[in-house]
Amino acid sequence: MVPVQQFGAVGNGHADDTNALRNALGQARGDLLFPRGVYRLTETVEVPLAECGPLSLRGAGGAVLRMEGPGPALRLVGTHAGTAAPASVQPGVYERERLPTLDGLEIVGAHPQADGVRIEGTFKAILTRLFIRECRHAVHLTSRNRDVIISDCQLYHNRGCGVILEDVNLHQINVLGSHLSYNAGGGIKVLNSEVRNLQITGNDIEYNYDLEAEQSADIWLETGERSIREGTIASNTIQAKPSPGGANIRFVGQSAETAHKVGLFSIVGNLISNQEVNLHLKWARGVVVSGNTLYSGHRRSVIAEESSNLVFSGNLWDHNPDYPGDTPDGLTFRHCRAVTLTGLHLDRARGEGEDGAAVLLDRCEDVLLRGGQILDASPHGMTLLDCRHCRIEGVHIRDRREPPQMRAPALLRRGGENILRLDGSEAAGPAPPTGPD
Repeated sequence: MVPVQQFGAVGNGHADDTNALRNALGQARGDLLFPRGVYRLTETVEVPLAECGPLSLRGAGGAVLRMEGPGPALRLVGTHAGTAAPASVQPGVYERERLPTLDGLEIVGAHPQADGVRIEGTFKAILTRLFIRECRHAVHLTSRNRDVIISDCQLYHNRGCGVILEDVNLHQINVLGSHLSYNAGGGIKVLNSEVRNLQITGNDIEYNYDLEAEQSADIWLETGERSIREGTIASNTIQAKPSPGGANIRFVGQSAETAHKVGLFSIVGNLISNQEVNLHLKWARGVVVSGNTLYSGHRRSVIAEESSNLVFSGNLWDHNPDYPGDTPDGLTFRHCRAVTLTGLHLDRARGEGEDGAAVLLDRCEDVLLRGGQILDASPHGMTLLDCRHCRIEGVHIRDRREPPQMRAPALLRRGGENILRLDGSEAAGPAPPTGPD
């Protein structure tokens, strides 16, 4: 490992080390070491992988890059134009660009447009043990990348996103074992990108919101004119505070006419809490939500709009009795098709207005609600508005409060070609009222 001081870097926080680091990248081979110190940068230090050869930039304890200019402190640029398939990888990429690694560095933004790291055109990049703060975006992926790993990082208190995939074609990215918190633009955001195999696992993703913005989200996937498919969000803690248009997890596809460009995702085993909406799906297809604990949806826990092929299984909606206040929580599905809800447990969820309920199905089709409990709901346990081909069976609905506050277990407003069957459900309360038709 070659210390950057051998190429003229000082690391005293006063000298401009930009050109010294560029010089180091032009001459060093293999590992480039940043000993303890503050390395002041006034411009981006570009790492042209095709010229530098395989390398890693590693920081010893207390190695800080302070970015005082616009743009990323470090920009890793490769030339990989293929896929992850071995036959598509050019020999020069294997020989000179493979496995670029950033390890153990702290990057601090000291300019309004300073970013931490930008990577483009890379093959098997690894970003690990980074502490990036007070930047615009901490980690920015763009252009084309394959097989990226972001692990064991602290991406904290940035004005934009912790990790943003923007205008990128990317297959195989793992974000794991990291803290992404207090990033105003979102913890992990995918915008207008073609992405496959996005794995978000074992992270703490918290307080990524902006009270001045129209929308916020901790995990935010928005396709634009492209598509985002095949991913897992598993074993994370995802929570924030209520903010305008806020969601813990948000999927937004292309349009109502093309409502399948975001999906084939599993959301499994997470703790999701404390936002306006815990999970927001719009124009999504093929999403499994299973084994999660959700609470404190200040507007609604789940809102699914114009989405299809959704499976919710074995999730718990609860409250923390030690915290004061009460939130509506509950599930709303509007214009959704092919929805399966099994083993749901909802405690004290409520809806708004005359038709409000813990579970609201509005103009939905082919819905199966089987098993589970809806306890102490208001004003109704379930409401179905102009739904078609729905089946509800084995659901326990009960108001345990004294005096009872639930008007009725179910409110059914049937019209058009609706077919509704209730088989074997247990409802403690007045008989279900029905609306017109």
